[in-house]
Amino acid sequence: MPFKKIEAEKLSSAVVRQIELLILRGILKPGERLPSERELADKMGVSRPSLREAVANLQERGLLATKAGAGIYVAEVVGAAFSDALVKLFAGHDEAVFDYISFRRDLEGLAAARAARLGSDTDLKVVDTIYRKMEAAHTKRNPAEEAQLDAEFHLAIIEASHNVIMLHMMRAMFQMLREGVFYNRNMMFKQRTTRDTLLEQHRAINTALLARDEAGARAAVEAHLNYVEASLIVSNKEDQNEAVAKLRLEHETSKS
Repeated sequence: MPFKKIEAEKLSSAVVRQIELLILRGILKPGERLPSERELADKMGVSRPSLREAVANLQERGLLATKAGAGIYVAEVVGAAFSDALVKLFAGHDEAVFDYISFRRDLEGLAAARAARLGSDTDLKVVDTIYRKMEAAHTKRNPAEEAQLDAEFHLAIIEASHNVIMLHMMRAMFQMLREGVFYNRNMMFKQRTTRDTLLEQHRAINTALLARDEAGARAAVEAHLNYVEASLIVSNKEDQNEAVAKLRLEHETSKS
């Protein structure tokens, strides 16, 4: 008969499984510091030796890391999605920039539709809360803060779509975006007209999600990223025109 005796699970194995799931589901984020050993053992209701055994297991597998004198952190697993050489290659070619936007448009449109359909009320409240922060930041004219909240808003939608593969893949993509691999996002929030348009587009996305309008949420995300793409094309053209103008000025100056 295909039956085996039920064996009690080691406490350390239960701790490993719980932390694994928190990382998998994106609740514990790369670089995030865990509570102290004493606090974590109390929260999980296990002994400190059981907790140490679990942490050692997760460290060996590259999911947790220790920093001397600073405690235990979730490992920077997302950053390993692309090699340094490939990241540098992306940074040096406009083709990669526009392929990146196309990739986001497809994936985030799908994520928005899934979030409208599958996201819990709490998921959508998280998205709405970040949008309200975007409204508040808009009045401060702080491009860096607006760019940061923009990334958080889009990632919250992906989290609300409840697809862990998409979540971790897009986190890797957004990390490169924050680092300016594809383009300088802060620049988009420095122009008043662009800032107003971007806020209105995020409002449209948020409104569709709260209404659980799958088609509307997807269309709003796609319209937003179409606008980002068009803005980058205009910006690139302006940069090219300026470079040509500087050459003309240099030539005219040299003749005098």
